[in-house]
Amino acid sequence: MIESTTGNLLQADVDALVNTVNCVGVMGKGIALQFKQAFPAMFEDYRRAARAGQVEPGRMHVFVTGALVGPRFLIGFPTKRHWKAGSRLEDIDAGLLDLVAQVRDRGIRSIAIPPLGAGNGGLNWADVRPRIVEAFQALPDVRVLLFEPGAEPRGAERRPPPAREPLTVARALILSLLDLYRRPRYALTLLEVQKLAYFLQIAGEPLRLRFEASHYGPYAHAINHVLRRLEGHYLQGATDVKPGTEITLLGTALPAADEVLTDQPQARARLARVADLIEGFETPHGMELLATVHWVVAEGARDVEQAIAAVHAWSDRKRRIFLPHHIQVAYGALDEGGWLAG
Repeated sequence: MIESTTGNLLQADVDALVNTVNCVGVMGKGIALQFKQAFPAMFEDYRRAARAGQVEPGRMHVFVTGALVGPRFLIGFPTKRHWKAGSRLEDIDAGLLDLVAQVRDRGIRSIAIPPLGAGNGGLNWADVRPRIVEAFQALPDVRVLLFEPGAEPRGAERRPPPAREPLTVARALILSLLDLYRRPRYALTLLEVQKLAYFLQIAGEPLRLRFEASHYGPYAHAINHVLRRLEGHYLQGATDVKPGTEITLLGTALPAADEVLTDQPQARARLARVADLIEGFETPHGMELLATVHWVVAEGARDVEQAIAAVHAWSDRKRRIFLPHHIQVAYGALDEGGWLAG
């Protein structure tokens, strides 16, 4: 069902918002700039995809917001191959094929679409509109808000970016640790974030997290809430709570964290101590191993042999993946760094 409308597309009450993008990772004007300002995490994901050659004519860039309120999907529709170039009708045709497929495959029930290529792209709306209408005839049950060309929303009419959460010392430390962890080029997931926070608290930082024994070792539910508060401002990926979900730091993270920690020598010392411990263990397997061994010692294992027995008693999975030699290495690293004292 096609509904023609005008106004501010970013305020449309729909499952998905469509944004017109180029293939080189630039959002410098028009509706693309408005999307960049309103959804910074989406922009970082789009820019990274463009640099990897994953944004091209006929291929949608789909960003899942994870939001409970507002659009669930932000769809980048490539209407230009380069931001300096004009739009091509053949690229609109190719893109509409994939857009319809994405809407169908993702179960999208409503979508807002701008005048594809008819603004800064230079195409004639009279040529573009019939193509959109024809493409969505294949999905008659989907509500399509088709925004006609007109004046762009200005000032207060634009969707405001989400309020930036204050960066506390604890949050700054977590961001700094995430950066230290990712430097050896390993992907960073929620599993490792949990373990980094665990050791930061053991080092003496008052994070006030309550850890419990879980499938992958010590786990604190509250960390997920902390990460979500940083989502879109300092990192992205925190809206999905699966252990293997990759977390990416945004460009704003480290400068902001460094500013907060400048006059926090004790916090920096704890950060350095954790950084020394994890060196050589920067994988999901390594971090789970370290944290699990520390946990069983804290729970009463008095030597490495008891630690091996306790880790193997944790679960069949841990018994399979953590060999006695692995546990001995982790125990030695913890002991050498003074993490097992007391």
